[in-house]
Amino acid sequence: MPVRMSVEQPLWRALLAYRVLTAGYAVALYVHAYGALRHPLPAGVYIAVLAGWTAATAGRVSNAERCTRAFLALDLTVAVTGILLTGYVDTAARIDSGAFTLPSIWTAGSVLAFAVKGGWRWAAAASTLVAAADLIERGSPGRDTVHNVILVWVASIAIGYVVEVARASERTLARALQIEAATRERERLARDIHDGVLQVLAMVQRRGDQAGGEAAELGRLAGEQEAALRTLISATPPGPRGADGDAGGPAGPYDLRALLARYASARVTVSAPGTPVLLPPHAAAELAAAVGAALDNVGRHAGEQAHAWILVEDEPDAVLVSVRDDGPGIAEGRLAAAEDEGRLGVAQSIRGRLRDLGGDADLVSVPGQGTEVELRLPRRAAERPPAVVTGGAGESGQALTDADGRGMR
Repeated sequence: MPVRMSVEQPLWRALLAYRVLTAGYAVALYVHAYGALRHPLPAGVYIAVLAGWTAATAGRVSNAERCTRAFLALDLTVAVTGILLTGYVDTAARIDSGAFTLPSIWTAGSVLAFAVKGGWRWAAAASTLVAAADLIERGSPGRDTVHNVILVWVASIAIGYVVEVARASERTLARALQIEAATRERERLARDIHDGVLQVLAMVQRRGDQAGGEAAELGRLAGEQEAALRTLISATPPGPRGADGDAGGPAGPYDLRALLARYASARVTVSAPGTPVLLPPHAAAELAAAVGAALDNVGRHAGEQAHAWILVEDEPDAVLVSVRDDGPGIAEGRLAAAEDEGRLGVAQSIRGRLRDLGGDADLVSVPGQGTEVELRLPRRAAERPPAVVTGGAGESGQALTDADGRGMR
């Protein structure tokens, strides 16, 4: 089993090394300035506490889980206390000349822990507290003090931002690896299914058609299951749909191919691009519902033996879906007569849906040669929020029928 590596783990190791080295540096500075301090003993007690705290909490800065908010608060308290204590244990002349504070550059490690744990916002808050303590200890905002404060501020915020970007990249990479693993498993299953189940279903369909009678019905059902299974194993697994980095959420785009794949059967062939055809949820649902209404029309008027073909074309500025059948076609003037009689299936369930989305629907029918419905949805129109409607063509997935129940044409 592969070991999962965190992109931020090297930062925690670097932070631990920084804290240990700078704690030793603070001890060395204290030893060097011992004779010049006004109160060396209290300063020595603080340095001992600083060294002990650094050693005792080494495990706390090993990862984000162990570096808790309570630890960060105590760690920052140790740093700020040392800064403020410097004004008591050191002489005014040394402070005015720019002498180091008791914790020295160890303080930056405390601020960086905030950055690695919580990002740039936490780093900004921690560095602000350290800056305030430095200004209080110095008494006045000297050039060196301001320089050091700005340096810690900018560095900590920058590192915090890098950590946030690294975490987002890690989540994206993890999701991509999951999709790759799911795709490989789907391909493996598809090979096994193709070698076994699909071939058996195809054989049952052929033998049933040859035998006739009840066996023909069994063959027809086997053909439908074969088509549905082929669509299932060839569909692209869903990828990220939303902008928040999770599985997509309700606001993410939908793959139109997945919505249309459910219509595939032995008598309905679905042809779509090999890449996802992404649309906003409301647009994808309404377009799929219009296709369903057209297929319902085929079943009612073209007969049970009619074959239908769904073709999806993903153009840069629009999505085109055509539904064609090999039925008897529609007699000239039939659609206008049906609309005058109040049977508005084509007018509302198909054309009405596309009109509400900002697209259009064309219907071409030649008696004896079948019917073709072409649905065109501009991408710019699809991005518009859905209108609030009640009933009629605005209800996704609800194909309207004639008032007398005879269908949509």
